[in-house]
Amino acid sequence: MTPHPHHYPMQKSIPTIPLKPAALTRRDFLKSSAAAVAALSLPTFIPASAFGAGNRIALGCIGVGGMGVGNMKSFLGLDDCRVVAVCDVYADRRRKAKELADAHYGDRGCEMYADYRSLIARPDIDAVMIAAQDHWHALMATAAAAVGKDLYCEKPMGVSVEQGQQIRRAVRKHRRVFQAGTWQRSQGKFRQACALVRNGYLGQLREIQVAAPGPEYQPKYAGSLEPQPVPAGFDWEMWRGPAPAQPYNPGRVAWPDWYLIWDYCAGFICNWGVHYLDIAAWGCPALAREACEIQCQGVYRKQGFTDNLERWQATFTFASGLRMRFTDCSSERELQTGTRFIGDQGWVHVSRAGISAEPQSLLRVLLRPGETHLYPVTGPGEDVVLIKKETGDRAAFKDLNHGQNFLDCIRSRQDPISDVDATHVASYLGLLAEIAARLETRLKWDPVKEKFIGNREANRRLRRPLYNGWKL
Repeated sequence: MTPHPHHYPMQKSIPTIPLKPAALTRRDFLKSSAAAVAALSLPTFIPASAFGAGNRIALGCIGVGGMGVGNMKSFLGLDDCRVVAVCDVYADRRRKAKELADAHYGDRGCEMYADYRSLIARPDIDAVMIAAQDHWHALMATAAAAVGKDLYCEKPMGVSVEQGQQIRRAVRKHRRVFQAGTWQRSQGKFRQACALVRNGYLGQLREIQVAAPGPEYQPKYAGSLEPQPVPAGFDWEMWRGPAPAQPYNPGRVAWPDWYLIWDYCAGFICNWGVHYLDIAAWGCPALAREACEIQCQGVYRKQGFTDNLERWQATFTFASGLRMRFTDCSSERELQTGTRFIGDQGWVHVSRAGISAEPQSLLRVLLRPGETHLYPVTGPGEDVVLIKKETGDRAAFKDLNHGQNFLDCIRSRQDPISDVDATHVASYLGLLAEIAARLETRLKWDPVKEKFIGNREANRRLRRPLYNGWKL
């Protein structure tokens, strides 16, 4: 039954929030938002009665372009939540997103916003989905956490290691539930590969190979690079936000062009690499615990406005002797897209295309009682089944619904499968390789202090300045 729109009253009196970025620090926001007062006393467990009519979680969607609409559609398909608000700097995108939500629910209850601060100020919104450009993630996520919103945030954590640290700190301080868009963790084949590694079925782990797309993404805009009038219905200054001030040009905002520009994205070494680096760290937690040395060679883009890494070849050498090779898909032809774990008793390779192993008997393994079951922790047989195939029996791990896992954890107050700590690690591994490529030198990394050892310039690059008055 479709809830009546009055079950989700729109907030008509939004707390006054200054809209000039120079005036809005996090401290200012907390002082000015009435919602923040309640957030400071939020319990670790939120009773079901705190949610809206029908016990649904009220969700606001920030950034409703391609990825954002995809995420939004996934949440529209879940009965456990209701999309009550959408936000985008493009008027046509927020209008289409509202129409999509209203058509789904059969009413006109979805509210539109041009400024994310107005959306997160609404006390009736329980959680937000963030799918703005990478350079916005830290500002949006930390502000939303501070006013008591749970977070589904697209990867990576941001455009610097410091931004990931800030999100992690805000999530833990305000006891928020954080799920990243690293949805591969919810696919059974990725959990299967990591479980084989974690339970010692490959023997002693010797090498991890990670390869992600890079050079195949090229800019589509081929027009003039001169400043151009801002199109009607588009807030260029808000889109640009904390990035360096630049005049509007469609080449800066086109897809996939903005992914290839350093001001808005660290490059696919991080934005795409985060997916398979995340699987590497899930299967081998030592990547986040052991000191390592990092070398990386890279080729930077030079077409139009694009200027971040196009190609890269990185090597991480860990204290135990373990090595991780991380490249774009075309740099070393023998490295397949995905993550490959190589031990002294076999290997397993996993990507979105599938899973393979040698010996193939690894793919028939059913975890035994007492062995490590990756999220969710279940009893024997509950998350793994043996299926019959013409090529032989195969073990199949159950797929999870990534969005539903987030909603379930909002209620249980447990960490989701792609939690903030794991996402921070997966994000910074790519950023560390980028810094090594930029400085063209071997770097030593201390994972406890999250700093480079003996290199001041490398440590300076762990953070990025914010511009136009924006502050974390």
